[in-house]
Amino acid sequence: MPVVSLRRTTLLTVVAALLACLVTVPSARAATYSAYVMGYFKESPNQSGDSYALHLAVSSDGLSWTPLNQNNPVATPTAGMQGLRDPYILRKQDGTFVVLATDLKGRVFNLNNQYIHVWDSVNLTGFTGYRRVRLHGMNTHAWAPEAFWVPSRDQYAVIYSASNGTRDVLMVNYTTDFVDMGTPQVFFDPGFNVLDGDVLVHDGAFYLAYKNLADGNLYVARSTTGAPNSFTTLTGGLRQGDAIEAPILVESNAGNTFWLWGDSFSPANAVFYAWRSADVEGGSWAPLGQRAYTAPINAKHATIAPINEAERAALVSRWGAPQWNRLKSYNFPGRYVRHADNVARLDPFPMDPTADQQWRLVPGLADPAGVSIESVNFPGRYLRHADLAVRLDPDDGTATFRADATFHRTAGLADGAWTSFRSHNHPDRYLRHLGYLLRIDPITDAQGRQDATFQITY
Repeated sequence: MPVVSLRRTTLLTVVAALLACLVTVPSARAATYSAYVMGYFKESPNQSGDSYALHLAVSSDGLSWTPLNQNNPVATPTAGMQGLRDPYILRKQDGTFVVLATDLKGRVFNLNNQYIHVWDSVNLTGFTGYRRVRLHGMNTHAWAPEAFWVPSRDQYAVIYSASNGTRDVLMVNYTTDFVDMGTPQVFFDPGFNVLDGDVLVHDGAFYLAYKNLADGNLYVARSTTGAPNSFTTLTGGLRQGDAIEAPILVESNAGNTFWLWGDSFSPANAVFYAWRSADVEGGSWAPLGQRAYTAPINAKHATIAPINEAERAALVSRWGAPQWNRLKSYNFPGRYVRHADNVARLDPFPMDPTADQQWRLVPGLADPAGVSIESVNFPGRYLRHADLAVRLDPDDGTATFRADATFHRTAGLADGAWTSFRSHNHPDRYLRHLGYLLRIDPITDAQGRQDATFQITY
């Protein structure tokens, strides 16, 4: 073979090998995402639903969430305080994940814990390399750790809440492996106390959401470099509800939409709130009503990361989708159907016991084409109407009970994307709420159509 031809063949072989490597090595930047994963811990008003461990949920649209593993933990710390708060999920540059979390358990805060929990994970179906790493040696805490990649440094920035001796600030450590955490330095000190930083990298710029402890509001700031103390605040104060914290900045996989999430820091009112913007740099955020989204039961201080469809399917396959549902009110979207003293009610979330709002939608007792609504915590008891009021009663085996406890799902009377439930044995009547109590009534006006419309969710 001529020398020139041999060289050309060798060069082509080398180029092909390099291209093959580029194709097979996972890349966080090149990935195409179509779903989301959320990590969180749990708290409920009377502490019966508390869980200081890592929980996961998935979503296809970034707004309605499916908790995995029956909303039970997927990983629990075994060192330090043996519990976590404020988990954070980061996709690393090699396409795998790292999970960070505050080393705290319960509601008694250790103000001088300098450590955080860390796990590695290929695709969040399992967790390896658990370790507890120290971020600093100061006489202060290390809360709500989060991380992002800084191309100019070829390192990850780990930011967290701490005190610099004068006030609460955001600190930063730089690392390549989440083992050697480097030297701490102040990352964001605007001259007043701040808490809970979250950074979104978009189009080469860095956007920081944080809580201003002076006024209790959330804000969004911007930096072109992501360097310490380089951020300029873009927004006015944002708040929904009485108290809010734990901001999360999320870019929609579909593009042209950004979400800012926050949750109430009071366990008695553990509610998520959300805003939407078409321009993260513009500083204008519109509140989303709770009809638009549903967070997992009792979720607190969450993290949201984009994933692809194969990863979403693998997570559902590994951990399992819920074997229960919740019924969310259309016109009172902060309220869910629950039973209390065997009466079917519409009550505000959060509520205890948690399982009072969880239902199994099973084939209709009187007609398998319909549906019966069985209690999770009182199996064998079903929602049924009696004198038009709806109760939770045990199946007594009679035809009357089976008919009273059977409904037929129809397109929502107020919104066809939601659901209404028509009575099996009174087909001119629908399940609706009135004075927050459930009953079956004929539906004749717009108010009734809203009262009779529910979302089957988790």
